[in-house]
Amino acid sequence: MKNFALIGAAGFVAERHLKAIKETGNKLLVASDKFDVMGKMDSYFPEAEFFVDFESFDSYVCSLKSTSTPIDFCSICSPNHLHRSHIEFALNHNASAICEKPLVLYPEDIDAIEKLESKSGKKVYNVLQLRHHKIISDLHEKIKNEPKDKIYDIDLTYVTSRGKWYYKSWKGDVSKSGGVTANIGIHFFDMLIWIFGEVRNSTVNMYEADKASGFLELERARVRWFLSLDYNDVPEDARAKGMRTFRMITIGNEEFEFSEGFTNLHTATYDNILRGGGFGIQDARPCILLTHQIRNTKPVGLI
Repeated sequence: MKNFALIGAAGFVAERHLKAIKETGNKLLVASDKFDVMGKMDSYFPEAEFFVDFESFDSYVCSLKSTSTPIDFCSICSPNHLHRSHIEFALNHNASAICEKPLVLYPEDIDAIEKLESKSGKKVYNVLQLRHHKIISDLHEKIKNEPKDKIYDIDLTYVTSRGKWYYKSWKGDVSKSGGVTANIGIHFFDMLIWIFGEVRNSTVNMYEADKASGFLELERARVRWFLSLDYNDVPEDARAKGMRTFRMITIGNEEFEFSEGFTNLHTATYDNILRGGGFGIQDARPCILLTHQIRNTKPVGLI
């Protein structure tokens, strides 16, 4: 059994981490968040300590170092712009970090945490859960066994509609979230690079607060991509079914619709890490570099 701390326990994604810690047979000792209504913890770890004040959380984690139950892992579900400092917190407290996407926002942040990881002897893991989605992992295996010189034409569409609250939260602030590509698109960019190889060229056609599109030339694929937070971009037939999220990849003439199958991907992520696997800094680096480049590229307009 491993001992966990969790930062950002009130966020939407945090419950998936609570569930994953529980389902992999481990224990949450302490959690922290500025929001102080944490009833959902009662379903998983009602006995865990909880702190609104980060300094008190820090002191408690420090106090555990000299006991028989030090923190082994720190799960990080905080806003994107805080990931680097919270990863550093974990490593400085002799704990490995399991961090939500994006791992960090800037290329220099990757270099900084990589140096600290090497010095600490602990590990930094990124939650790249799409790699555990059956449709995606099967596609990865299929492409790996195809001729290496084969180039695929791909269309990627991801629409996950958000309400007005989104734009008033940290998620709507590019300096804190990294914008639409870093906040909702990074898993899909990681997926594409993982399957089809490194980025050769990137063109940005449109980049707005709630949507973006562009063209990627990868080692083994040409990709047209579209990301949106606008409910009106959900296809009409999907809206008729009550769906507010739509995910679709078309490779050549073959469609891969994977709006379902996301329920247990965090548990699979934790299980992989605890078995000695997991995706680290070097796995996360290409998609962080790409999203940084995209948000700093002047759009050429729709063609």
